[in-house]
Amino acid sequence: METHIADITRVIQLAVAPVFLLTAIGTLITALNNRLGRAVDRRRVVQERLQHASQEDAAEARVELRRLEQRSRLIYFAILAAVVAALFICLVVAGAFVGALVAVELSKMIAVLFILPMCALIVSLALFLREIFLAVSFAGLRLRG
Repeated sequence: METHIADITRVIQLAVAPVFLLTAIGTLITALNNRLGRAVDRRRVVQERLQHASQEDAAEARVELRRLEQRSRLIYFAILAAVVAALFICLVVAGAFVGALVAVELSKMIAVLFILPMCALIVSLALFLREIFLAVSFAGLRLRG
C-alpha cells in the first residue's frame, strides 16, 4: 500500500508540468478565440458595406472578405490543433496515473503522448503566426492603397 502512495506522489509531482502546459494552451485558445471573434465581426461589417457599395468599393470589399475568410480558416485550424494538444496532455496525465495505479510500464506510451501534443502545439502556433502575417500584410496594403 505504501509503495502505491509513493508512486502516486511521484506522479503528481510529474503531472505538474503538463498541467501548466495545459493552462498555457488554454490561454492560447482564448487568444485565438478573440481573434476569430474580431475577424467574424469585421466580416459582418464588410458584408454590410458590400450591400451598399459602388462597383469599385464592392471589388475591394470582396477582396477583404476573401482575406477574412482565409484568416478565419487559419484561426479555426489553429484552435483545432490547440484543442488536440490539450486533449493529448490530458491523456498524458491520465496515463501517468493509470500506470502508477495499475503498476504497468507506460513510459513509452506517455512519451509518445507527450510528443504528439508538442507537434499539435507547433502546428497551432505556426497557423497563428500565419494568420497574424495575413492580418498585418493586409492592413499594410489597405494603408498604402
